[in-house]
Amino acid sequence: MANFVYLIVPPGDAPLAVVDPAWQPDAILARAAAVGRPISDIILTHHHPDHRNGVDALLDAGARRVHVQRAELPWLRGLGWADHTVAHDGGDVVAVGDLAVTLLHTPGHTPGSQCLLCGDRLLTGDTLFIDGCGRCDLPGGDAVAMFDTLRGLVGRLPAATRVLPGHDYAPVAEASLGDQLRTNPYLAFSTLDGFISWRMRPRG
Repeated sequence: MANFVYLIVPPGDAPLAVVDPAWQPDAILARAAAVGRPISDIILTHHHPDHRNGVDALLDAGARRVHVQRAELPWLRGLGWADHTVAHDGGDVVAVGDLAVTLLHTPGHTPGSQCLLCGDRLLTGDTLFIDGCGRCDLPGGDAVAMFDTLRGLVGRLPAATRVLPGHDYAPVAEASLGDQLRTNPYLAFSTLDGFISWRMRPRG
């Protein structure tokens, strides 16, 4: 499914965090070992299995905390992470060593989707892709919320912010928010009706 998995590596020798571990936990663990850091934290952008099916392996390897947006909790029941789960609200900050990761609640793809702002980098999960945005026709999806979310991101973040999406669906792996304002059709709509008509069009 062409997922991106991100490692947040703080300065010094502090443990690192993994964002959306899925599919190849052995590769994730190998990359962390190559960096020379243990994994202390897991941060999920949302609950879909293709973004969290490696969590158990990382917990077994010593990760201690799984950070999720509070609205995702009902979708994660029964996975056995209760002793490790930390529920967050929008605006909360997760410290990864000396790095501050701000959690932005960005519903639309799921009720508790969140983007992670770390310096000038925005890890967007399935909220915003390069020249695309997340589906809103799956359980918990909400096209109205997605419209508001995308307008909010554009309105609050500098154009130089680097967008790092959750899937490799474009010719480039990342782009600036300013570039996306010029090329991403989902950011071009000024009306809710126009956005919904385009986002919810039949999938071919």
